[in-house]
Amino acid sequence: MPNRLAHETSPYLLQHAENPVDWWPWSAEAFAEARENGKPVLLSVGYSSCHWCHVMAHESFEDQETAAYLNTHFVNIKVDREERPDVDAVYMEAVQAATGQGGWPMTVFLTPDAEPFYFGTYFPPAPRQGMPSFRQVLEGVRSAWADRRDEVGEVAGKIVRDLAGREISYGDTEAPGEAELAQALLGLTREYDAQRGGFGGAPKFPPSMAIEFLLRHAARTGSEGALQMAADTCERMARGGIYDQLGGGFARYSVDREWVVPHFEKMLYDNALLCRVYAHLWRATGSELARRVALETADFMVRELRTNEGGFASALDADSDDGSGKHVEGAYYVWTADQLSEVLGDDAELAAHYFGVTEEGTFEHGSSVLQLPQREGVFDAAKVDSIKQRLLEARGNRPAPGRDDKVVAAWNGLAIAALAETGAYFDRPDLVEAAVGAADLLVRLHLDDHAQIARTSKDGRVGANAGVLEDYADVAEGFLALASVTGEGVWLEFAGFLLDHVLARFVDPESGALFDTASDAERLIRRPQDPTDNAAPSGWTAAAGALLSYAAQTGAEPHRTAAERALGVVKALGPRVPRFIGWGLAVAEALLDGPKEVAVVGPSLDDEATRALYRTALLGTAPGAVIAVGTPESDELPLLKGRPLVQGEPAAYVCRNFTCDAPTTDSERLRATLNG
Repeated sequence: MPNRLAHETSPYLLQHAENPVDWWPWSAEAFAEARENGKPVLLSVGYSSCHWCHVMAHESFEDQETAAYLNTHFVNIKVDREERPDVDAVYMEAVQAATGQGGWPMTVFLTPDAEPFYFGTYFPPAPRQGMPSFRQVLEGVRSAWADRRDEVGEVAGKIVRDLAGREISYGDTEAPGEAELAQALLGLTREYDAQRGGFGGAPKFPPSMAIEFLLRHAARTGSEGALQMAADTCERMARGGIYDQLGGGFARYSVDREWVVPHFEKMLYDNALLCRVYAHLWRATGSELARRVALETADFMVRELRTNEGGFASALDADSDDGSGKHVEGAYYVWTADQLSEVLGDDAELAAHYFGVTEEGTFEHGSSVLQLPQREGVFDAAKVDSIKQRLLEARGNRPAPGRDDKVVAAWNGLAIAALAETGAYFDRPDLVEAAVGAADLLVRLHLDDHAQIARTSKDGRVGANAGVLEDYADVAEGFLALASVTGEGVWLEFAGFLLDHVLARFVDPESGALFDTASDAERLIRRPQDPTDNAAPSGWTAAAGALLSYAAQTGAEPHRTAAERALGVVKALGPRVPRFIGWGLAVAEALLDGPKEVAVVGPSLDDEATRALYRTALLGTAPGAVIAVGTPESDELPLLKGRPLVQGEPAAYVCRNFTCDAPTTDSERLRATLNG
């Protein structure tokens, strides 16, 4: 019989709706139940594409005996971390403080007042490698709650006080300058893996935001080293197993330093960020590999993640049926030499050489992850295309990984920005249309009458959870990109509505610091606040970037001031931990460069000379430059006001803080101005 999760919109929660565990969603009613019955709370946090979440669910939450014990002695709450990043953040902070590490599934035991007192992540069904079994943990917690409740309360109270006392080293209200950005570059250089690309050791995550900083720094300063680190890292990732060589798109991370074996889940946010990175790398270098990967990744998102409503789904699972009914990580993507022979016949040997498939395998059980260890130029392009197509068709007959269909506002904002820019750069209006479709869904379904945004939706049904800072910031970023690409002022207007909420409800008026939840949001044991990048830009630095771009488009001084004050944390953290605040560093590069404001005016958007100037502006590498295009009579975009044609000809105005250089009608001169 389904439990209370059967009515939720989260695919992760719905995966647990048939568990024998009497799950509650996160709610005041669950904690009221715990208080009324004097029980502790088990809080289990995960997400739908989490491999070990599925393992623990199968081993423990689907087990009748374990479920009976949980139902008798605990009030059990299940949370999707992607729907409630605020709940996840505050308890993950506690887990990491107590154990020195974190991860998912996250297992936390709480008092009925939501105060944590015991922590962990995955617990096996039997003791293993020094870990207690889940049943042992449950019995120990139950015993402590029954026999030493005062002591448990003291521990919980101390943990909450310790969390409340933690303060972010904010630095000051000044944005970083040349010195701090140079130090950040030096820090990245020290951590750079010159042999394999990327930063640090295994596991290796795609450093999207750090690469954006490197590209902007190279554009502003001419640093060849910064550009080389970005280009080499992108090439290594694109040639590795972390990239889907048949269908496009990136897996979550590589388990090794060489980018060979990925953790196979594919996340929307990774692919949106990397699509944009490769498009920007192509813009800077003209790299054909960067162009191909940007377009293939965009096509992957539209083909495999786009929902019926026009938004983009959150993720594809790492696991899938291996054909025997058993779910195995990577089963959909890996190949043995024999499988190549079955599909390709005489071409199998060439394919094995091209993709690095060996008899012993590069993954498990003799299977290999497809890579590109060789330079493509030594192979016949038509033959390779034929091989890829045949393998892709054969793979399509395998059981596909599950898809998390919920639409997360923030991640759709990232996808909108990536698809809009990629479509504009490569003359793919279908990609721009996909971006507009997702933006329309967010406006229609996620925004209420006061422009407050809901975090998620699924199947056209909006979720109950309020948007957090990253939702407001990333959706505003997507809308701003759409305004630049389409010339439609309505997207600038919607971005302004969202950013007004950021100023009113997320910014500390005293310090300029930002919180991850709104001032009127549900009160947790701590108001989460984290400026560092994780898998995607932090809400803090994403907001700084969107505020800065909006100010450049409109001249709105409060938004620019808020952006500058927010970047104070980048001044403090950038030189020390540049890998973990890359987007903040990228925004700081834009601020140092202006950012430049480019107004392109012409008699019509269909006019060939106007389009030539506009395309030149789009392909300019000036960090964070904003673009407006339209006719002199247009009143939709503030940058266009007072910008006439020049002797009847289309013209481009390059400005900073709405103070402009002499206009030009020459695309080459505009290119030189923007590419410095």
